Amino acid sequence: QVQLVESGGGLVQPGGSLRLSCTASSKFILDYYHIGWFRQAPGKERELVARITSGGSMYYEDSVKGRFSISRDNAKNTVYLQMNSLKPEDTAVYYCNVYLYWGQGSQVTVSS
Repeated sequence: QVQLVESGGGLVQPGGSLRLSCTASSKFILDYYHIGWFRQAPGKERELVARITSGGSMYYEDSVKGRFSISRDNAKNTVYLQMNSLKPEDTAVYYCNVYLYWGQGSQVTVSS
């Protein structure tokens, strides 16, 4: 059983920054699978925000391009989502995903 443990959510003012972390209990799974960050706002469907492939290619949803950055540290079994220039519409629960496994969710609230 693979566990994904997230950290780094919180409350931030518009224009601020947060960094989410997702640490896997298995090194193997980060080496060989794509890793995604999803988010789900109240009343909305879960959506893919960013993804990094096993080969290092990255994808970003249009609304976060230029503001969010996904990266991985294989030595630490950890994937990061750096979020800059945050907007109120970024408010959601953020989840990391690898293959069939999901993190527990991290609340990100952007509000003044």
